[in-house]
Amino acid sequence: MNTSAPVYRGSLYSPSVIADPYPVYRELRSLGPVVWLKRHRAFALTGYDECKQTLLDDGTFVSGKGVGLNPMVNRLSRGTTLNSDGDDHANRRKLVAHRLTPRALRSMVDAIEEAAHRVAAEAVERGHVDGVAELARALPLQVVPDLVGWPKDDREHLLEWAAATFNSLGPINSTSLRSIPPSVAMLRFAKRIARTGNVLPGSMGEEVMAAANAGRIPRSEASALMIDYLAPSLDTTISAISSALRLFALHPGQWEEIREDRSLIPNAFNEVVRFEAPLRAFSRLTAVDTDIVGTRIRKGQRVLILYASANRDEQAWQDPEQFDIHRDATRHLGFGHGTHGCAGQGLARLESQALLNALTDRVQRIHLVGEPTWGRNNIIRGLASLPLRLEPIGEKS
Repeated sequence: MNTSAPVYRGSLYSPSVIADPYPVYRELRSLGPVVWLKRHRAFALTGYDECKQTLLDDGTFVSGKGVGLNPMVNRLSRGTTLNSDGDDHANRRKLVAHRLTPRALRSMVDAIEEAAHRVAAEAVERGHVDGVAELARALPLQVVPDLVGWPKDDREHLLEWAAATFNSLGPINSTSLRSIPPSVAMLRFAKRIARTGNVLPGSMGEEVMAAANAGRIPRSEASALMIDYLAPSLDTTISAISSALRLFALHPGQWEEIREDRSLIPNAFNEVVRFEAPLRAFSRLTAVDTDIVGTRIRKGQRVLILYASANRDEQAWQDPEQFDIHRDATRHLGFGHGTHGCAGQGLARLESQALLNALTDRVQRIHLVGEPTWGRNNIIRGLASLPLRLEPIGEKS
């Protein structure tokens, strides 16, 4: 290791830190912009500028050797979109990501808005709901599996499988070990789909299978590409929606503001993602010796990019611990940045904003009626449960 970097000896992936990571991120930032994580044998980048610059330097900080802290999973996941570089990455992403461009997503607006209004109406009618299960998960589960092409009669394990995909990218700990059985089950199922071609017509999956049949990609990669876009498009959206509901319950005045002025919703969504970044961190491997703010990083060493810490960096944001829908948060790193920025973020934005719009039509105030619980996931920052009461417009308190 490089002795010029301050050392942090704790784990960033313990249950207590996963539940409330921000005090630890503040401690790391106080140590410096580059900190050696003794427990994880990686350099952590704690500040906004260092994280963003590293994400933009694909030549020095590569993804093709894996983006997790688990060497075995990094080896097994090579060849996926997430774990590839250069032309390989561009070609894999191009194959399916064109369906997630703003232009392509415009064709989905009406269907997503219709689904959002249906989900919102059902939730308001019930009154007391779990904001995660009955709102945040309900809309993406009506949209993403169809887009990817997952067979309609085989979707009961999708959320479990998606969570396991992210969990496996953390260090080897009890959380990642628990992800092994569902990860294996998902891989087997995806391989069966690739073998049989049992995908929905007109979907991403159909394009992937056509590319495999035409020899444009190895058939062995078809199953990985199906998984590539399923997990990120589900979990990041679910995280963003549930965090938005919790934050608006805690800040009723700001909920009232977006009810009165719907044009604030896109900016409010950016602030939600800045404040509660769906992605905690991914790593890169240094391809050459380099320096980051005076710290020497040798070739072959891991660098952990702390998106969530960057989004609350006191040097980059004014009052970063305050949730403020009027803040210009467009430069947040909550979905990553650069060529490996989350391909599903446009869909996450569309779904989240559609649901918030649908709720502002119907809900005067969002009330927390119990203690929310945070899910235990090495990579995704997301709620496991969120007990809410949705107060309908016009209801007398």
